[in-house]
Parts: sequence; structure tokens; C-alpha cells
Amino acid sequence: MNELKNKKILLVDDEKELLKMTESALRANGFFNIYTAQTCEEAVSIVKSQKISLMLLDVMLPDGDGFSLFEEIRKTSQIPAIFLTAKGESENRIHGLGLGADDYIVKPFLMKELTLRIMAVLKRIYQTPVISEDFYLGKKRVSLETASVISEGKEKALTAKEFILLKKLYENKNRIVTNDALCMSAWGDEYYGYENTLMVHIRRLREKIEENPSAPKSLVTIKGLGYKLVVYDE
Repeated sequence: MNELKNKKILLVDDEKELLKMTESALRANGFFNIYTAQTCEEAVSIVKSQKISLMLLDVMLPDGDGFSLFEEIRKTSQIPAIFLTAKGESENRIHGLGLGADDYIVKPFLMKELTLRIMAVLKRIYQTPVISEDFYLGKKRVSLETASVISEGKEKALTAKEFILLKKLYENKNRIVTNDALCMSAWGDEYYGYENTLMVHIRRLREKIEENPSAPKSLVTIKGLGYKLVVYDE
């Protein structure tokens, strides 16, 4: 859940007070990477400079409209969007969904409803399915349900970061997972500069899952790219 709330959200609306109120409500609900724009030009500039995960677009803007803005951004990015439409403008809602928008919400709206709509889109787009089954790495059993590694009757707990990294690797078992993908999973969009920290967590993870951490057979390094979790079918 916290990982979703770290996503960068762009609010585009020319009503300054509504923009301020919406931003405050989202921050109060745990969303901290909020960007605001009052014009199409400002919105395009933010999208070019930031890795935006979700846009909330008002239909009527001073230098254009939300539909045209959405189409312009969609030429280079597949950022999901929720349209903000005035009450009774059913044609606008249909048009927005027809363009590929993920949802719409009618003004005036309750902030709680907006927050729920945002979370629903973020979950649908970005949340990976929960994996509950246990799996084996050599003689060691890994339980994603309890976030632990069991060997010879002894259980070692995984830290939060170790769990996130191992889960990401298991979701892509027997395939290369890049350093960037692992860092993004563990530290969100602002993952730059965490490469050395990633190596530390990988080393500690190997101490728990490998028979010989100095000669890993399950969590192998793919030089220059990332890592691969080798899992053999039983």
C-alpha cells in the first residue's frame, strides 16, 4: 500500500482553491509526491521532467482542454488518467473514457471518494498479485506469507527490503531483473543512487537463502544488468 502512495500524481485544474484543497486532502491520506498545474503547458512540462504515475485532469483549462492534453501526453507516455468533469456532462465522461482514460469523477466530489478512486486505479495498474505459496531454494524453504526462510527447523526472518527484493525476484524467477527494477521496487521512483545499498541487501539476502553465500547458486549476479533468482521446479 505504501509503495502505491509513493507514486507521483499530477493534478491539473485551473481552479486554484480546488487544486489546493485536493492536494491537501491527498497529502493527509499519505500521498506525498504531488505535482500541480493550472494549464496544459505547465502539465506537459511536469510530465517531461518527472516520472508521473497518475494524472487527474480537469476538462476545461485556460489554454486548451483535458482531452487534448491527454492525447498529447499519450503520444509519448501511457500514464493513466482520471478526468474531472462537471455535473451532467455525460458526453464529456463518455468521450474521456473513449480516449482511454481510466476513470472519471464528477464535480463537486467528496475528497474521500477521490482518494478511493485514485487508489483503485493505482492498484489496478501498479500492484502486483500477492504470492502466498512457499518455494524452495535448494534445501531452504522460503515463505512469502511469513517473510521468512526455514532451514533445518530454524527460521530466519526477512527484513522489509529483503522481502520486497526477494518477492520481485520470485515474480520474475529464472529471468533477469535489472538493478533499476529492483531499486524501484524497494525505494520507489526516487531510486537513483541506491545501487550500492542494493548490493548490501543482496549480500545479506544471500546469507539467508544460500548454502554458501560466497558462491551463490540461487541468487546469481548477471554482470552489468542485475540479478536472477534460479528456481527449479519440483
